[in-house]
Amino acid sequence: MNINPILSDIKNRSFKPVYLLQGEESYFIDTIADALESTVLNDAQKGFDQSVFYGKDIDISTVVNAAKRYPMLSDHQVIIVKEAQELKWKSDTEELLMKYLEHLTPTTILVFCYKHGKFDKRKKIYKVFEKVGLVVDAAKLYDDKVAPWIGGYLKDAGWRIHPQAAALIADYLGNDLAKVSNELDKLMLNVPKNQEISVDDVERNIGISKDFNVFELNTALAKRNALKAYQIVDYFVANPKNNPLVMVVGQVATYFTKILKYHYLIDKSAAAKELGVHPFFLKEYELAARNYNRRKTFDVLNVLKETDLKSKGVNVPSNFNSEEILKEMVYRILN
Repeated sequence: MNINPILSDIKNRSFKPVYLLQGEESYFIDTIADALESTVLNDAQKGFDQSVFYGKDIDISTVVNAAKRYPMLSDHQVIIVKEAQELKWKSDTEELLMKYLEHLTPTTILVFCYKHGKFDKRKKIYKVFEKVGLVVDAAKLYDDKVAPWIGGYLKDAGWRIHPQAAALIADYLGNDLAKVSNELDKLMLNVPKNQEISVDDVERNIGISKDFNVFELNTALAKRNALKAYQIVDYFVANPKNNPLVMVVGQVATYFTKILKYHYLIDKSAAAKELGVHPFFLKEYELAARNYNRRKTFDVLNVLKETDLKSKGVNVPSNFNSEEILKEMVYRILN
């Protein structure tokens, strides 16, 4: 999702009276709430006109009573309810909040940070939230959207990153955006603004091996480079904490799913968009499709399905370990 328009409105001091920030991706919720917390009031005003509550420690009546107050030193008072999913959302207390939402205190900005799930849209109060304020659905990014998000995050800050470096970070860190953003902030401290962030920069500053990672394993498999593939497997076995077996199998499966999708594309000129990858990587997918025809790609996906079960302890001999599971997977893919 793109929260930049919301952040831009906040920066320009165009505020909503109520924000319901809800969903699975805490990063988006925290970013919007932090923007409000740092923008609406200055430090001197915050001591009088800003309140931060936690859902498990209060009830809705406390929130409503606070929202009805008027500011003392500024044009607004800000009330932020963190972990709002911990509030007791009962019909009687919801009715109390609904009455407030229907008769808002014009100087109050009320923010609910409802994390780790979606607010029940069937509730009557949800419609009221939508009517009088702003409801944000902070959905988790799909894995194939993380690399473009990384590029956008850095571009907004004035930096550039090579698509291979962005893909490497996405493959290594996954879609935990709070973790990803922390590492990107670290990169920006160590790479000059006028210099494109490279794979070498990622290796030096984030600690991701540019030669031994799932990204490079997929490339080695695409090129049918057995020696490189087995070298990477040996590295994974020696560093299991950074390369969990289940994660490795899952990312290889995602890669070959895209290869299969490439086979069925009628218009190959739109492949990058359809596969959700940067055009920079299209040549690799073209090569992989030549090295793995449709039938073989289906066979590989069946191998990966079986390997996924083995990685979770299903249908695996008791004497099998991660090294043997990975090496068997690579052998069956390449042969």
